[in-house]
Amino acid sequence: MPYVVTRSCCADASCVLACPVNCIHPAPGEPGFGETEMLYVDPRTCVDCGACTTACPVDALKPHTQLAPAELPFLELNRAYYDTAPHADRTPMALVPAGRRKRDGELRVAVVGAGPAGLFAADELLRHPGVGVTVYDRLPTPYGLARAGVAPDHQDTKQVTRLFRAIESQPGFTYRLDTEVGRDLHHEDLVRDHHAVIYAVGAATDRRLGIDGEDLPGSHSATDFVAWYNGHPDHSATTYPLDGERAVVIGNGNVALDVARILTTDPETLARTDISDSALTTLRASRIREVVVLGRRGPAEASFTLPELIALAAVEDIDIVVEGWPEGVATEATPKTRILAELAARTPVPGRRRIVLRFLASPARIVGGGAVQGLDVVRNELRTDEDGTVRAVPTAGVEGVESLEAIETGLVLRAVGYRAQPVPGLPFDEATGTVPHERGRVEAGVYVAGWIKRGSTGFIGTNKSCAQETVAALLDDFEAGRLTASPTPAAPRAGAVGLDGWRAIDRAERAAGALAGRPRVKIVERGALLGAACPEVGREEGEPVNSRRRQGS
Repeated sequence: MPYVVTRSCCADASCVLACPVNCIHPAPGEPGFGETEMLYVDPRTCVDCGACTTACPVDALKPHTQLAPAELPFLELNRAYYDTAPHADRTPMALVPAGRRKRDGELRVAVVGAGPAGLFAADELLRHPGVGVTVYDRLPTPYGLARAGVAPDHQDTKQVTRLFRAIESQPGFTYRLDTEVGRDLHHEDLVRDHHAVIYAVGAATDRRLGIDGEDLPGSHSATDFVAWYNGHPDHSATTYPLDGERAVVIGNGNVALDVARILTTDPETLARTDISDSALTTLRASRIREVVVLGRRGPAEASFTLPELIALAAVEDIDIVVEGWPEGVATEATPKTRILAELAARTPVPGRRRIVLRFLASPARIVGGGAVQGLDVVRNELRTDEDGTVRAVPTAGVEGVESLEAIETGLVLRAVGYRAQPVPGLPFDEATGTVPHERGRVEAGVYVAGWIKRGSTGFIGTNKSCAQETVAALLDDFEAGRLTASPTPAAPRAGAVGLDGWRAIDRAERAAGALAGRPRVKIVERGALLGAACPEVGREEGEPVNSRRRQGS
């Protein structure tokens, strides 16, 4: 009875460390780790002990006999991985990281960003004695994209926050939430008061299309749309035009599938999740019946992961239509094309909402008068370069009217990738959207982790190995005597939300959720979040009760 890794795998490798027979791969340090779409159990060597299930923070591992029908494809997916990557020379895994003998005195580290990258970095630091970590975030709530990016119907993936709760409960951990670097304090303040600063600020913006009409009302970033339905405070007042029957999503990565699925899922199903109340109200009134997901290349090159495609294929009340299959591409070419071919062969059910996965199509321009009314697309064909790179090229020039096809829509969402913004005081590579570094070290005392370090690649758990590399470089510098800090750091800013304040917000949301039969009811307005943190519970030690900064002050 082998265990099987399923869709919600976050790739943090906790299961790898727990496995007594080293049957889960790729492991940290092995080829493919951080690059594959998930981890995989070798059914030939699994001894069915179940140790991996207790270690997994998102309950992604299950015995094969307990797989739901929709999860059965993962059994073959796990087995097939070892046909091409047998991992014959398997790297033994250390259960506990080697301890560091620190120089005399405490090591004080500031981590900017309370998302997965920042919290994994804090966890790595706190494994060593004498380390104090203060985690800053401009929002009153932590967890970054784990709270405001993971789709509400993926509650299993959101269980990774249980791990973050354990990290923030450790001695030596401090929150300074609702504190923005550049507004409430500055880079120079952090450098002065800490031995080191780790920036784990993620990638807060999206990539632009660079086409006409992109800024028309009704043309939006999918990243903003995701933040809206997840209750991000910055987007609590945003509205979206869902009064037409069709929406178009440009790009076909996992974010595009999430957006398409949320737009077509029965709102009463979403009502059992932690979707924001305002988004739920809007979706209940939505007239959208079809979402077209445009991909410029073919099915084999689609950016969405195989686990997410398998999950989409299992949704019972949404039709999935596949269009634009390129000539010469066999349906059995890859596991991804096999599933897409199966979807293409399904008979649509009249009356259902539907998602159209359309390949070999690129946006040419967004059209409309005062708002989006449609999208002109150009058909592509695939060409393979001498180095094996598959490129999509237009079948005719964009300027030729005959090459364009009009798609009527009132809502266009671009989902072509996240992009980081420059960090004041740090160098920035505009081409890659990252801060230049060496093993996470920008300079002695300043470090980066997560997407600002490596770009918007990988999964939640990828941030763990990324943080390990950065923390190793930081500790090397500390042991070498290259890090210094003020012996008397400045007092914390009055009004910052600490751990107790965040826990008060968390309790309030969970209590409201329990009454509604939901995991939580998110508080989405910043002022309400600060009110839930409440001065009596959330203030820092020594902070006056009436000192909390309110919204707009």
